[in-house]
Amino acid sequence: MTIKLFTFNPIQVNTYVLHDETGEAVVIDAGCFSTREKQLLQNYIDNNKLKLVRVLNTHLHFDHQFGNKFLFDTYGLKPEAHQADEFLLEHVKIGNVMYGFPFSENAQPLGAYLQENQLIEFGNTVLRTIHVPGHTPGHVVFYNEKEKVLFAGDVLFSGSIGRTDLEQGDYSTLIRNIQEKLMTLPDDTTVYPGHGPGTTIGKEKRNNPFL
Repeated sequence: MTIKLFTFNPIQVNTYVLHDETGEAVVIDAGCFSTREKQLLQNYIDNNKLKLVRVLNTHLHFDHQFGNKFLFDTYGLKPEAHQADEFLLEHVKIGNVMYGFPFSENAQPLGAYLQENQLIEFGNTVLRTIHVPGHTPGHVVFYNEKEKVLFAGDVLFSGSIGRTDLEQGDYSTLIRNIQEKLMTLPDDTTVYPGHGPGTTIGKEKRNNPFL
């Protein structure tokens, strides 16, 4: 599996394009905001002759789904996320105003709901969805067992965890789910977070002050 990282928008969201030897691809957390960022994402997909088959969201905070409408308009794919986060689509314009983003479009509606332990297949690659609420009620992460990689969104960072002071966040819920669902993965699992540098499960077990 090839993992291409883009860091988009002023909030520095990590957007991932995953693809394998078949050419099928998925996007996780399309944070592209500016015209230039959208073009960068499209150029990577088109220049590598990829067939985009899924648009996935770890959660639906506004900065992680800026590019969902662009991907729908360009490739005809609606985003997928956990149903418990769908309410956040109604708050996109409010979030934009709060953070000073000149963005007035309505959020792109979801095309499907992601479930706990759902298998997401593209090409010869399989991701497993793990529901890890606490940052948001519907936050999910995507785990590839074969290659030991985890796309963690905003629940686990290098030396930190996701904030829980936003709407429907809950600190004890987040800590419990990280401990029970993520810290039980192999220590050599590489963690690709929603912001900032990557890490490993083992490193976070040893060094994360919140865990």
